Amino acid sequence: MTENVNENVAENLDAIDVQNFSVGDQVTGQVTKVEEKQAIVNIPNCKVDGIIPISELSTLHIEKAEDGVKEGEELTLEVIKVEDDALILSKRRVDALKAWDDLVEKFESGEYIEAEVNDVVKGGLVVDLGVRGFVPASMVEDHFVDDFSDYKGKKLLFKIVELDKEKNRLILSHKDVLLEEKGKKKKGILANLKAGQIVEGTVQRVTNFGAFVDLGGVDGLVHISQLSYEHVNHPNEVVAVGDKVTVKVLSVDTDSERVSLSIKDTLPGPWTNISEKLTVGAVMEGTVRRLVSFGAFVEVLPGIEGLVHISQISNKHINTPHEVLKEGQTVQVKVLEVNEAEKRISLSMKELEESEEVVDYELPEETRGFSLAEVLGDQLKKLKN
Repeated sequence: MTENVNENVAENLDAIDVQNFSVGDQVTGQVTKVEEKQAIVNIPNCKVDGIIPISELSTLHIEKAEDGVKEGEELTLEVIKVEDDALILSKRRVDALKAWDDLVEKFESGEYIEAEVNDVVKGGLVVDLGVRGFVPASMVEDHFVDDFSDYKGKKLLFKIVELDKEKNRLILSHKDVLLEEKGKKKKGILANLKAGQIVEGTVQRVTNFGAFVDLGGVDGLVHISQLSYEHVNHPNEVVAVGDKVTVKVLSVDTDSERVSLSIKDTLPGPWTNISEKLTVGAVMEGTVRRLVSFGAFVEVLPGIEGLVHISQISNKHINTPHEVLKEGQTVQVKVLEVNEAEKRISLSMKELEESEEVVDYELPEETRGFSLAEVLGDQLKKLKN
């Protein structure tokens, strides 16, 4: 009799425990069985089992319950439905509540989060942070990626760019992490670059006005005028994308992050031993590079220009060099002076004109064969008569 009473009391107590659970309560239990689409949980002091449907195991889509929970795990769960024979529980909601607080803190501080890419979907990547995080395709890398299939399972650093707990919205970016890291690296490199340094780099881009060279995180510009001592019509005549080059740092502007470089200054100067290449009196073929009021500058060797003064251009009187010359014209010049110390060469076109006009003078044909005596003899005969 007493035994039956005790059993009835125990059952009534259990029933009271079950009825006291309400939607939203948190309970702690141990996973006793993992089925294909749900997990069974034993909850202390509860006469019915707890059931976690597969949809409540993870914020991500999973095919089998074992992908979200393991037998024997101790879990804190939220009651989402009270039934006569079971408590319907959610692991996902408890994980999300814990995660949001941590995520809000990381969002406000700008802290990076390392996580594994759980899935690749149309338009981007999915990451489980206790809350489903989405990485739009445009925020995965700092360059275009055509196929993201290899990203599943990869661990990457992310930065939270948008967070809305009420809308359960979490947007992440790996691209922002890359750009920030590159920015830090760039500032470090800029701080250590000094004018006059000789450094190695790789040509990243070629434009009409020059070439951009990567110095290991910082791009510097080699202007077209700094590519070579020779005249360059287009930078692609000298360099190509991917070329390894040695450059001299001309200037560094840390505020605007601009670096000016020179390839020309790392090459042997064309004026070195110029007196051995050009001798006074030598006749050279050159190209008119510039016309000024007082003369014309003619390139006689790569990177070497000499001045043809206006007085040395022509035997004829001219008011300006433009009357007889034009830029790009090929001309013959004579070397008058070479001054290596002052990097100055004097040239003449007029002297070549004079030498071309000197010819042997011949008497007219009718005067050939007559001597002075013969002419005087004829005159004397006329007097006698």
